[in-house]
Amino acid sequence: MPSPIGHALAGVAAAWTADLVPGRRAWRTAPAAASFYLRGGGALTLACAALAVAPDLDLLFGTHRTVTHSVGAVFFVGLFAAAMAANAGRPILRVAMMCAAAYGSHLLMDWLGADQRAPFGIQALWPFDRGWYISSLGIFRKTVRLLFAPDVVLRENAWTVGREIAILGPIVAGLWLVRVKALARLSAQLSRRHHSA
Repeated sequence: MPSPIGHALAGVAAAWTADLVPGRRAWRTAPAAASFYLRGGGALTLACAALAVAPDLDLLFGTHRTVTHSVGAVFFVGLFAAAMAANAGRPILRVAMMCAAAYGSHLLMDWLGADQRAPFGIQALWPFDRGWYISSLGIFRKTVRLLFAPDVVLRENAWTVGREIAILGPIVAGLWLVRVKALARLSAQLSRRHHSA
């Protein structure tokens, strides 16, 4: 399955795509002079990157690619994010969409990934179906975890990460440009309204 770096990039891309949906975004604006961190979405973008990696925490429990890799888990993450947004006074639907999209990007990447260990794929439709699903495309390479061959691990995983960056990097860069321009425009509009009042 893909690397944490690839999953984090996909999570940011999914969150930024969901954030482009029209609606209440004034709370997310940042002027052109703001830091890269603030223009990128700050803590919410970092949380989305972490959520995109989080399904693989199931490796710690020996249940890899099961419940945490399912639409049921995506739904739960969306509900939890909605509750957190409501508690923080943020737009509930927007935050829930961004977080669920980021988490769901992990499932998409794993579905599009290469898998050499049975059962192949992920239990994507849990709790509705316990079947295993995987695409035949194999777009994303599998990371290697061999304790006895560190040179092989480094070489293969560097190749995997390089391929993920080559695929996802231009997407993230394009979304960054769209995001920065759209939010800067919104920030300028809000500033003009504030000064004219």
